[in-house]
Amino acid sequence: METAQEQLIGPLLLARGTIDRSSALRADERWLERAWADPATRVLVIDNGHTLVRRVGDEVHAVLFTPDGAPAGQRYLLGVEDGVAYFAVAAALPGIPKGDVNGRVTIPMSLRDAPEGEPVAAGLRQVGGLLGDRDAGLLVYAVALEAWHATHEFCPRCGAHTVVQAGGHIRVCPKDSSQHFPRVDPAVIMLVRDEADRCLLARGPQWPEGRLSILAGFVEPGESLEAAVVREVAEEVGVAVHNPRYLGSQPWPFPRSLMLGFFAEATTTTLTPDAEEIAEAHWFSREELARALESGELRLPPPVSIARRLIETWYGGELVGDW
Repeated sequence: METAQEQLIGPLLLARGTIDRSSALRADERWLERAWADPATRVLVIDNGHTLVRRVGDEVHAVLFTPDGAPAGQRYLLGVEDGVAYFAVAAALPGIPKGDVNGRVTIPMSLRDAPEGEPVAAGLRQVGGLLGDRDAGLLVYAVALEAWHATHEFCPRCGAHTVVQAGGHIRVCPKDSSQHFPRVDPAVIMLVRDEADRCLLARGPQWPEGRLSILAGFVEPGESLEAAVVREVAEEVGVAVHNPRYLGSQPWPFPRSLMLGFFAEATTTTLTPDAEEIAEAHWFSREELARALESGELRLPPPVSIARRLIETWYGGELVGDW
């Protein structure tokens, strides 16, 4: 069933980035101080996964501040590009009260509806696919670090409040000297095909009707990625699969996942969804999928997701009908 087309169609929009993460500089306190004092340094402000962006013509850019123009907050070194240091600061977005960003209007997906040049609060889901490579990479990185720090303030060994070091990439316990690093949770996401080359799509109970995607699940301790693909499909819909083939990966910092994309071949086709995980599951031919999208009966994950790329790779071209 493997074909020459099995290279992902289109970019993985949250896997982009241009800066050098400059890990060797994170422990250099003098360099960090000099970089923060440099007016050429640029700062991305992050608040609960949101930042400020603005439309310039047909493009969307992250709003970046100088160090003296950025609000006070916890700093994370993101890296260096062309001699310019980039930091993130976890703080209230200027002009928007901290914690209030979720209730604010975010930048429209249609660029012509966004006010020209006006800073707007937006989350990664809204603008991850609209930003350029550098800004998309900065935002994904900052969102992931902010989420980790927000949930790992205390030492898991003794409960002491930890201290941030290494440019925001380590938390150290002052009592037992243990070091704690940003956590990443690997998850497999797989497009399952049967012998007729139909695609399996499903919906979780928390999703509204008509919103379908492919199957996914977290990798368990002591488990390979391939074994996780086989197990998750069997657990969620009762289908046996084999020959999982890796196609690509993308960070998904909601709050800390790394999505590893696979194709897998079904050896059985009877669907028995786990009611706790899956509300409905269906096989689709390409023609059936196209008709369902055209009628509005079905909606697919947005292009910012690896799920959409895997579906379009199977389909053989771009599709319409976003969530």
